[in-house]
Amino acid sequence: GLMSRLTGLRCRMRRIFLWLLGIYIAIPFIIKLCPSIQAKLVFLNFVRVPYFIDLKRPQDQGLNHTCNFYLQPEDGVHVGVWHTVPAVLWKEAQGKGGDWYESTLHSTHPVMLYLHGNAGTRGGDHRVQLYKVKCLYDICWGDSEGSPSERGMTLDALYIYQWLMQRVNNNPLYIWGHSLGTGVATNLVRHLCDRGTPPAAVILESPFTNIREEAKSHPFSMVYRYLPGFEWFFLDAITANDIRFASDENVNHISCPVLILHAEDDTVVPFPLGKKLYNMAAQSKSLSGHKVQFVPFQSSLGYRHKFIYRSPQLPHILRYSTAQSQNMHIKRKSYESC
Repeated sequence: GLMSRLTGLRCRMRRIFLWLLGIYIAIPFIIKLCPSIQAKLVFLNFVRVPYFIDLKRPQDQGLNHTCNFYLQPEDGVHVGVWHTVPAVLWKEAQGKGGDWYESTLHSTHPVMLYLHGNAGTRGGDHRVQLYKVKCLYDICWGDSEGSPSERGMTLDALYIYQWLMQRVNNNPLYIWGHSLGTGVATNLVRHLCDRGTPPAAVILESPFTNIREEAKSHPFSMVYRYLPGFEWFFLDAITANDIRFASDENVNHISCPVLILHAEDDTVVPFPLGKKLYNMAAQSKSLSGHKVQFVPFQSSLGYRHKFIYRSPQLPHILRYSTAQSQNMHIKRKSYESC
């Protein structure tokens, strides 16, 4: 009776435990044998949440001042872009088409190229809310076709930056990266600075030092972090895919103002990684003479990884930082014209 039922329950529990243990042990070997799996976990491009929105209709997300269009960096690859105009043009933007939006890039307003993080699309709610907060032009990059790679994402970002530069005259052009997008942003800015054409500034929201340190700190790695051979099984698989996102190296080649935003309660990209990157940037010889600013957000605010846009101070922080970089931009132009 009762004893036989308890014995049967113990047997089932033992089988479940052995199955879970087998899966736990198998996962590192599967990733080691198929490192492409680790690349998919880094980019998470197959996660398309929210699933049921039409990215061609940003107005459905309350963005009535936004235009959707596509660019083609190379054959067979289309990159989806949302162009959002600043608040002063919201009323005028109603009912306008792509030609009008492109013509506004010639105005005197600064322009922001926004590179979002992994997973989801440019229509993710926390991203949409951020577009509404920013007081600048916003070109939101994402929704591209093909298999993602660090080199491919950086080249796509460079293509869009060059497309913008052909249209903004001498207006300041900023680059904003969030999470994984900070790695793309520093890659892009390093390239621009190496060729002597730095952007007005770079804004890094929830950045990390490099992808190996971020992967080691990510909550997904918690169950394996202390497993013998963790780096060999997991981190080397990332390197095998030629994924580095080495922002800690890039800051030694960047020569424009840098603003870092990070929440203390961020569990996806832990706060110490952002602080470490700031310390490296502050000591960088290439950044000597450029403003390097770090703005922390206390844990009590609950902004975590995605919700810094909720800060009432964010518009002020952006206006202050961009105004300073604009002044430097004007001085540099005056000097170059002498």
